[in-house]
Amino acid sequence: MMEAEQPIIRITTANQTFEGHEASVLGAVVLPDRRRMVTVSCDKTLRLWDLEDGVVLKIMEGHCASIQGVAVSRDGQFIASGDHDGALIAWNGDGEPLTQPIKVHSKEICSLDFSPDSTLLASGSTDATAELWNTKTWQVQEDPISCGASAEILCVRFSPSGEYIAVATKTNIQIWNLGKRERITKFQGHSASGNEAWNLSLVWTLDGTRLFSTGSDRDPTIREWDTSTWKQVGEPWKGHAANVWIALNPTGTLLASVSDDRQVRLWRFSDRRTIAIFKHIYGAYCVTFSTDGKHILSGGRDGMISKWAVPLLEDILKDQASDDVLREDTPKEPVADNASPYSLTSQQFGCKILVINTTARNACVTGDLTTAARLLTQDIDADSNEYHSYANRSFVMARKANWDHALDDAQKSIRIQPSLMGCISKGIAHCGKRQFNDAMKAFDLAFMFVDEDRNKTRLLLLIKAITLFNADQHDEAIQRIQELATTCPNADFLACGIVETYLHVQMGVNALDDARHNDAADHFAAAVNTISFSSMSAIHSKYDIFAVLFGWDLKSLWLTAHQHWCCSLFRAGKFAEALISYRHVMDGCDEATKASCLDWSTAFKKDYCALHAATGFPDLAAKGDDALAAGNYDLAIELYSVAIHLDLATDAIFANRSKARAGKMLWDDALLDAEKVIELNSSSYSGYQLKHAALHGAHRYDEAIEAFNIMLSKLENTPDTETTNLRQQYVSPCEVDGAIEASIKAQLDNAPHRLIDTSTGHLCNREAQINAFKMSAEYKELLSSTMKHGDLRMERIRDVVAMYFRYVMLSHRWEGTEPLLHDIQGKAVYDLDPVGGITKLQSFCETTRDKGFRWAWIDTCCIDQTNNVEVQQSVNSMFVWYRHSALTIIYLSDVPPSSQPGTLASSAWNTRGWTVQEFLAPKFVLFYQKDWSLYLDDRSPNHKDSLAIMQEMGNATGIDAQALVAFRPGMRDAREKLQWVSSRVTTWQEDIAYSLFGIFGVNLPVIYGEKKQKALGRLLQEVVAQSGDISALDWVGQSSEFNSCLPADITAYKAPPCTLPSPSEDDIQMSISSLRHLMAVDLVLKLYARLDNLNAPRFGNCRLHLPCIAFRVTAVKRSRAQDQEIYEVKADGLHDLLINTEDKLIQFSSLRPTMQTLLLVRPWNRQLLELPDFAEPSGLAELPDAADDTQSEEDYWSAPGSPLQDSPGGFPEAQESVDSELSDRALRLTAQLEQPFGAFLLARQRSGEYKRIASDNVIIARVRDLSSISDMIRTLEIL
Repeated sequence: MMEAEQPIIRITTANQTFEGHEASVLGAVVLPDRRRMVTVSCDKTLRLWDLEDGVVLKIMEGHCASIQGVAVSRDGQFIASGDHDGALIAWNGDGEPLTQPIKVHSKEICSLDFSPDSTLLASGSTDATAELWNTKTWQVQEDPISCGASAEILCVRFSPSGEYIAVATKTNIQIWNLGKRERITKFQGHSASGNEAWNLSLVWTLDGTRLFSTGSDRDPTIREWDTSTWKQVGEPWKGHAANVWIALNPTGTLLASVSDDRQVRLWRFSDRRTIAIFKHIYGAYCVTFSTDGKHILSGGRDGMISKWAVPLLEDILKDQASDDVLREDTPKEPVADNASPYSLTSQQFGCKILVINTTARNACVTGDLTTAARLLTQDIDADSNEYHSYANRSFVMARKANWDHALDDAQKSIRIQPSLMGCISKGIAHCGKRQFNDAMKAFDLAFMFVDEDRNKTRLLLLIKAITLFNADQHDEAIQRIQELATTCPNADFLACGIVETYLHVQMGVNALDDARHNDAADHFAAAVNTISFSSMSAIHSKYDIFAVLFGWDLKSLWLTAHQHWCCSLFRAGKFAEALISYRHVMDGCDEATKASCLDWSTAFKKDYCALHAATGFPDLAAKGDDALAAGNYDLAIELYSVAIHLDLATDAIFANRSKARAGKMLWDDALLDAEKVIELNSSSYSGYQLKHAALHGAHRYDEAIEAFNIMLSKLENTPDTETTNLRQQYVSPCEVDGAIEASIKAQLDNAPHRLIDTSTGHLCNREAQINAFKMSAEYKELLSSTMKHGDLRMERIRDVVAMYFRYVMLSHRWEGTEPLLHDIQGKAVYDLDPVGGITKLQSFCETTRDKGFRWAWIDTCCIDQTNNVEVQQSVNSMFVWYRHSALTIIYLSDVPPSSQPGTLASSAWNTRGWTVQEFLAPKFVLFYQKDWSLYLDDRSPNHKDSLAIMQEMGNATGIDAQALVAFRPGMRDAREKLQWVSSRVTTWQEDIAYSLFGIFGVNLPVIYGEKKQKALGRLLQEVVAQSGDISALDWVGQSSEFNSCLPADITAYKAPPCTLPSPSEDDIQMSISSLRHLMAVDLVLKLYARLDNLNAPRFGNCRLHLPCIAFRVTAVKRSRAQDQEIYEVKADGLHDLLINTEDKLIQFSSLRPTMQTLLLVRPWNRQLLELPDFAEPSGLAELPDAADDTQSEEDYWSAPGSPLQDSPGGFPEAQESVDSELSDRALRLTAQLEQPFGAFLLARQRSGEYKRIASDNVIIARVRDLSSISDMIRTLEIL
């Protein structure tokens, strides 16, 4: 049969609220006794409620943390609750504790469920395990169900048979066979689309053939799974915009869902349609049905539980399919193929009760009682024993209020043949005569004739209640009907609802006649809320027994109830509610009904407009526009709604109300208005503009982008030039996408090429990372929001891209078997067996994910160790990657939990070469202990801000505090940086040099196998060549084969650099005074100029060109002291000195000369010139602005000239000042040259170059003759 589309019922006010919790309500369950409900909250308590009056029966305390889950056993004997700390408490059905808090789970318990036979309790936790508890002993049974390292459990549900348990985790849905303790299937569920969605809740259908699941805000849908194949059935059920939780009604025909989007949705299982939406004030977190299925109970952020009445649509469907008893003389009518499932057949309700000829029945139904009486009298005259006709004429006489005649006919009927009809007619007649005891006896007697037919029984009970009502026993009659509906297991809810509705209408009319407008409004509201459909013709035919017995007109019941409700609300001064009820009438009735109430509608609108004109709002739309412009969205919505309800709406009014609703973030409502604008004016772009805004606000970005593209096409294709020009205000999706692509490229330039997606556990290359972003809500939101602006808003694009691609690096030491690239490629790390290095990898990814970061990098498996090119790129990029990481986690595998201060210093991590740059480079670091708890339990976001930890690091590494927290790479202070790593070790000998590339800011080839001397030599050669810093030449030990001026091993830098006592300023001034008398100023200036003109050191191809002051050795004599062989050395211009070296020196003197030339040299240090200090450009510093044209490129790159060359001329005073300043600097330099210095001993080779002769101690020399220094300044080439 074809289905007629029905409007969604929208309800904003709960029937009842349960208030008492002091924080969010996270769970609610109705007990099997139907009278009580238990709820749990973040306030650490459970509350047991009376469902009828809403009072708290008991506050159940015992938890020390927020309670996340609650369950009630099927037999009502047990209640179980689980909290955020992983503790579980069992209670009896009255709320008394059966256990103390039991802590088996290491993390929060999110979900609990009892088995169908109540012998087992399942608990699911974010520790990725589910435990099964024996409800007799409250001990866990066997080992836990382990769902995988990353499979944090959010929901557990037993199947109806109890054979299986379904488990929803953050990454997948798993089905386990409990008997075998085997997982029979696993599928991603809501996580399948790669959007990071979690699987939040589950529910089985009653027959176990379907499983429903819900997703988090990345996929806020309901999905249906076929349990025979575990494949998805149909499309996802869409409607929510945030996290979704679900419940199934007791008959398995309706689903209720709640969400953070503040909606409770009621879905029909048969066609997967939303049939009602209940509006929460705040986000909702839990939902359940009452035991009879007539109410939904939902709780959430407001700390309340709201009770909502379920509309009667389901009952209508149930009645439609039921086999109600038909009239004996009325055949069952076939249902047309195209009939709506909401329409009712003309089956009669009370066939075997009411036996009457068709003509007489029709006369009763139409109210022609005279004709009915005449026809029945004719039947009696024809057959005086026709007891049915006497009973029927009694009904007619009762309707005419001829009670004596009615009672007489009823008694005659019974005398002839006691029957159900006769007893009913007698009861009605006695009630009319106010003989209630006799009436009740007659009705009681009637039950003897129902033949145990429940249909007849419930109809008799309804007739009895109506009769009491007609005898002014209103309260008792209503109570009887309500009790029938709630206590009778197979009650005809529709029949009860119709009778209750009719009686409320009668009571409302009476109240309205007495000017009791509020009472009248309440009665009509009760009537309206009891029955929710407007087409009553089929109802009238189905229940025509009420028309025959009481003259009821059911055809107009719906319209009468609504019109009177509207009228009573208006008269009671509840104008807004009256208007809503008016709109409900007009929207709910068909065209024929609208035509029949046209006069009433016109009068109501006239009265309402007059009301607003009297209060200063003659033009509702104009006043709404003013309110909208002033940001008074509530008033604007109210005024626009009035205009719309009064049928004064235009597309402009709907458009403005959409804007106002969007201003209040009522996105669903704003969307409805936007679609109405499109419906009214499909050629306009504005409706799609509003639709985009509403969909964007509701986080439905794909649909928002689609709407925006339609809007752009409308703008481009309009013939109106002015409208076409509006297109220039917007950026097209392709333009935005291009800008985002550029921003992504810039962001990823400084990021590793491979990263682990912590949400899925998969290793992703650059392309996969970008694809994941383009599938994400962040990308779609960015695309959707940026398009509506005239510019590209690059700053926000960069911010969003940077936030999404933030990554966390791991600093650790390799131990045992570490997972490599091929071990995890194409797999989820969380699904791997947690052994060896896999455990560390999994814990790192989980910690990163829990910190809110999506991407993680670890050197073990994020680099292809078999690809030399990739290894070289990675080594040279490592410092930059750590530098740009959002966080670096330092894992100390040998530091036990709860360690005391000082343990960090002794960790093996502090002995490894690579860890120096891994700590210095990042701006944010956190130290984790062996069990992945924070070191010293320091929960600050950055351990570089911890004075205690930094002091410990400084003591352990010798690195100064400033470098520890704010290190800048570069070549300055090279000797100090080399000392930092001089005690460190690496697995590969070359790595001790490679690990320093980033620290010095150099980029060099990585050549494993070249050996450490060459690797270190190449590094130091580059440092000296680029910076001119010769501090790296200050070492003691064995010379390198790479160059004799460099050490063979990094350990040569362990000893502190040669630091000789510096003369005081007074000593310098005394020397200067002495020099003024001993040396001519010209000689001093000449010496200064020569030293100033020396080139910086040059180092290339293993050859060092070293500017220096070279003192020729004139004599060498070997001697012994303290069992050591030393040499006494004499040199021109120096005081005699001693040298200790393993090399064998040839002894010679002026009397015994030698052919080999030895030199003692002082490497030249330009800092002695005391020129202004220019900041050293670091490896990460930016170049000067290319647009700065204040100096030419040649000027910029030219070397600084000598101060003597640059002296200004033409102004004697200035010249005299410069000469004086230069003389002072020259004299200070000369005084410095008198001080002791560290010297190198060089030996000339056959080819003319020199080699350094290594010394076991620092060679300390001192100038004896300053006047000779000027001739000793030279640049030597050293091999």
